[in-house]
Amino acid sequence: MKISIGNDHAGPEYKKAIVAMLEAKGYEVTNYGTDSVDSVDYPDFGHPVANDVSEGKADFGIVICGSGNGIAMTVNKHPKVRAGLCWTKEIAYLTRLHNDANIVSIPARFTSIPQAVEIVETFLETAFEGGRHQNRVNKIACS
Repeated sequence: MKISIGNDHAGPEYKKAIVAMLEAKGYEVTNYGTDSVDSVDYPDFGHPVANDVSEGKADFGIVICGSGNGIAMTVNKHPKVRAGLCWTKEIAYLTRLHNDANIVSIPARFTSIPQAVEIVETFLETAFEGGRHQNRVNKIACS
């Protein structure tokens, strides 16, 4: 499975831990994130992740910024992207199960690194339930 990841200055240590977990599980990871804590603009790191997911170059994406909101708003502008802001593993589970999200957004300033790793694991291990949720997912994108 191919995963693209991007982060701003709030997330280098989060990304490092998440990438280590992903690679240990055999995932192929494309890293668009910064490794510095120097201030940068999150859209510069979110757009490449969203492009990969939108174009089918990645199966899933992971984005990280301070609140998780700005980068989630950025990636959700792309066609075929459904990003969910997840601050617990339970929300990650539901955003996959009910919303068929293909990008998880992590709020680095509101989660610990172990929580973020757990959120990503849950997100990637949960399948979309389909059924009654499919009709709702079909209505998300603007035409």
